[in-house]
Amino acid sequence: MTGSEELAGRFEEHRGRLRAVAYRMLGSLTEAEDAVQETWLKLSRAETDGIHNLGGWLTTVTGRVCLDLLRSRAARREEPMDATPGTFVPDPVLRPLSHLDDPAEEVLRADSVGLALLVVLENLAPDERLAFVLHDMFAVPFDDIAPVVERSPAATRQLASRARRRVRGATPSAEPDLGRQKEVLDAFLAASRAGDFEALLALLHPDVVLRADSGALVRGAAVSKAVQGAEAVAEQAMMFARFAQAAELALVNGSVGVVNAHGGRVRSVMGVTISDGRITALYILADPERLARLEVPGRAG
Repeated sequence: MTGSEELAGRFEEHRGRLRAVAYRMLGSLTEAEDAVQETWLKLSRAETDGIHNLGGWLTTVTGRVCLDLLRSRAARREEPMDATPGTFVPDPVLRPLSHLDDPAEEVLRADSVGLALLVVLENLAPDERLAFVLHDMFAVPFDDIAPVVERSPAATRQLASRARRRVRGATPSAEPDLGRQKEVLDAFLAASRAGDFEALLALLHPDVVLRADSGALVRGAAVSKAVQGAEAVAEQAMMFARFAQAAELALVNGSVGVVNAHGGRVRSVMGVTISDGRITALYILADPERLARLEVPGRAG
């Protein structure tokens, strides 16, 4: 085995962790893969003799790559192209609902990150997001994060602390039991299919928020939106009741959600937050370009 082959093998041992870091940083599966590939390129060009902790080195390099992408993204959002702020829905990670009793599936679910948290992370400043993700989610020491954000360890600690407060204040409580989640979503789909407005209202929290991300343009019109309030969200569900006929349940970022597929193509994915038997938030991705890149497991039900 050549030295480059051995290095590639060692890199592959860390790929899963690096992808997890990049996904939490970027909320985009495609960009996460690109960031991991960029990390490999940097490793292949580096003098590796001085790298004593390869995993730590790769994690911080991935963080730096993601930070550059976030800063570039923030600069682009200052332009008028982002006409509907607050509607971004991260790329969902889909898994079949049929393997709930599989111990391996439980491990994967425990390691997943919910769409609600990713939405909150999207509202952090790039430096705050990096400090929070690397330290709080991946236990990277502040001494290692500080050079990436070009601050002292103490200032980096403050970044993470500020981000932590914002995350705690904005992340809704959620029902952990998948069986109870499934009951609520089964009832939601049944009410949608039947056009039962009152049943929908009963399943929605009065302050429920719906985020619908359909991409920049669909047929020349911006259609991404944010809707708040049970009646407004129920009205949206009634308008799209016909799509509920083809909807199937799936695991969406470790929680029960909905995949809407029709004509052999995924038309939308919906993640939800459920608390005390009612839906408090819905996250719908309907961007055709991003949906086309998703890995959809078989039939989602």
